[in-house]
This record gives sequence, structure tokens and C-alpha cells, in this order.
Amino acid sequence: MSKGLIIAAPASGAGKTTVTLGLLRALNRMGHVTRSFKSGPDYIDPAFHAAATGQPCLNLDAWAMSPDRLSNLITGEADFIIEGVMGLFDGAPPIGKGATADLARQFGLPVVLVVNAASMSHSVAAVVRGFATHDRDVHIAGVILNNVGSDRHAAMLRTALAPLNIPVLGTLPRSADLARPSRHLGLVQAGETQDLGRFLATAADHIATHIDLLALRALMAPPRAPGPRGPQDRGAAPKTIALAQDAAFSFAYPHQIADWQAAGTKILPFSPLADDAVPEAEAVFLPGGYPELHAARLAANRTFMQSLKDATQTSGIYGECGGYMVLGETLIDADGTPHKMAGLLGLTTSFAARKLHLGYRHLTGRSPHKSGRYTAHEFHYATTLDAQGTPLFDATDAEGTPLPPMGLTEGRVAGSFAHIIDRA
Repeated sequence: MSKGLIIAAPASGAGKTTVTLGLLRALNRMGHVTRSFKSGPDYIDPAFHAAATGQPCLNLDAWAMSPDRLSNLITGEADFIIEGVMGLFDGAPPIGKGATADLARQFGLPVVLVVNAASMSHSVAAVVRGFATHDRDVHIAGVILNNVGSDRHAAMLRTALAPLNIPVLGTLPRSADLARPSRHLGLVQAGETQDLGRFLATAADHIATHIDLLALRALMAPPRAPGPRGPQDRGAAPKTIALAQDAAFSFAYPHQIADWQAAGTKILPFSPLADDAVPEAEAVFLPGGYPELHAARLAANRTFMQSLKDATQTSGIYGECGGYMVLGETLIDADGTPHKMAGLLGLTTSFAARKLHLGYRHLTGRSPHKSGRYTAHEFHYATTLDAQGTPLFDATDAEGTPLPPMGLTEGRVAGSFAHIIDRA
């Protein structure tokens, strides 16, 4: 049976992603085949995980996914590491549902807490004690101290933590070599990171030098066996899906692609940035990504744009977030320059006046394109300047507060800013 653990932190910015990447690469390099998962609706970190392990990294979302779905996803033979999101107990309002701690409770997995010790010494004991005693159903099995300034600093931290009897698995010195660039939706994507192999090797060396990997592996535990599983309704799947895949369209959840493939769907990838024609398929999916960074190039790619318009005669076309914007009339970039898009929906969006839209969403479909109920996530800075047409979804936030209708539908074309995670 496979075993696993969770890498979490008191808050964002503690370094848990870099620690997780270093652990994954170091363990696999030692011959310990280790899978990975990411808590929450993240797209970018899983791509780095996949680069570190050579295997897809699946999302485990305790807000959007049922316990059955989570249990199905975590099933496997190889050992695994789950990287948490934000702070260990941080989740959606009002009660924090969807926190990394929910996964620890459901699966009974040990948690290794990554603490950013850069600006503390003896106070580290209060932080770790608080997290260790906050919830008796969440077991803090070990601590990794990050951004440690010196051997003397490390000794002070270890002395402070000794009375807690929680293993300190290692102290990681500050390292400028492990800083990564970011942009408005998070870190620069794995596929765009120059010398990614060197970064992962450096992270693995850093971890292998300063972390007791054998002690960490010894903490791994088998996930708690799930109860009886209910039916898994994933809806009808098309026979073929043309899937946009490149630097502008990269935010597609691996579990959704796996669902389609399990249902017998053939995935036909293509690149709008390379001006590929849309393959003939029953459905076309333009996922999210960063089309605003490539708007001029997309607008000039006549083969892609014309084939997308031609596909409306035979295929259902759906766009999420960035894909939704490309289906619209105009996309205005951060410099205020307008770019003509496909013109299949009456939508004009702009990055010139950025505003953050963030949070989980409950969606109820209004059209045959997306009938039923869904759990989803919204995360974008684009502003909608104009939206003409039939709304696609009724929506509420995580607390059930009604929101304005989301998305648009016209003929065979539909889209919205929401990233669908699962059926509700």
C-alpha cells in the first residue's frame, strides 16, 4: 500500500513549494518513486511538480471535490507528497472548508510543517505548538525550518523546539539561488522557466544536504481507507475534444483530462500560438492561461482564428477564463492596446484597469452547453467592459451569496471566467 504525507505551512510565503519540489526530485533521484498532489485549485505549482517527478500532479480540492472523488484520485501504488495551499487551516469562508487540514483529517495523513524562521528565534516554539495543538485530528509529525540565517540561529531554533518532542527534520539556509520570478496570477509557468532542470537540481541538492530524508520517509503513512463510495457521475463525454495547449492556454486540470480519457474520449491537442488549425472534433476546449501576454500574436494568427470560426458549424466550443476572453470580440492588454479576438461571443475584456476576482463558485448551468451544477474557482485580473448575450451560469460564492450571472453562450459557443473543478 502506498504511503504519503502533507507539506504545509503556517502561511503563504514560507517556502513550501520549493521545499516540496526539492523533496520530490531528491527522493526520485534516490530511487524512491514519489507522486505528488497539490491542495486547492492551483494550476502553476502542479506543472512544476510534474517537471520534478516526470508524472502528472493532480489537484485535491477539499472544497470543490467530494470525499469519494478525493479518495479515487489519491489511489495508487507509489508513495506520495501533498503540497498544501496557503496556511494549514486556511480555507473558504465562513468556516475554512477546503483547507489543507481537511485532507489531513480525511486521509489521516501526517503533516510536516515548513516554518519561515527568517525573522524569529525562540518564538518558533509558540508557532509550532499552536499548530500542533489547534486540532487534535491534524497531526504535526515533523518540522522543517526554512530561511535559517546561521548555525547559531539553527541551534537557537532547535533548542526552542526541543520541549515539544516534534522532530526537526532539517534547517534550510537562505538561498538566493532558489528564488523564482512571478507575475500577476502567480509564478511564471514551468514551461517558461529558463533552466528549469538546473533549478530543480539545485533545490534537490539543497534539500538532500540539509533535510534528513530517511527520517522524513519514515513519517509517511498509508491514507485512511475510505468508506463506501457512491456513484461517480462525471456526465457524458464527447468522442473527441480539440484541446488548446501552449503557453497561452495551459490551465487545464489533469483530473478532467483523465476523466475524458477514461470515458473513451480522444484528446486532440493543438497550439493557437503556433497558428495551428483547430482539429476536427466533437468539442473544442480553450482553457485558461495567459492569452493577454500573447494577444497581438493570437490576433494575427489567421489560420487559428478562421478555423475556430469554422468549427462553430460542427463543434461545441467552450472557453474558460483566458479561453473565454479569446472567444470574445476584443482583448485590451495591460498597455491599453486593443486586439481583435475571435468575435464568437459579445465580450470585451481589459487588463488596462486590473481588478482581482478571486474565490470559489457554485454554478448552475442555464444552457445545454453546461447544464447541471458545478463547483468552480475564479481567479483573474481582467475587467469585463462589455458582455452582450445570454448568460451561461447562475452563480453564488462559497458562502452561497448570489453573484451576477457568469459567462455567455451564443449558438454552439460558450464560456466564462470560472474554472470548473467538478460536478456538484
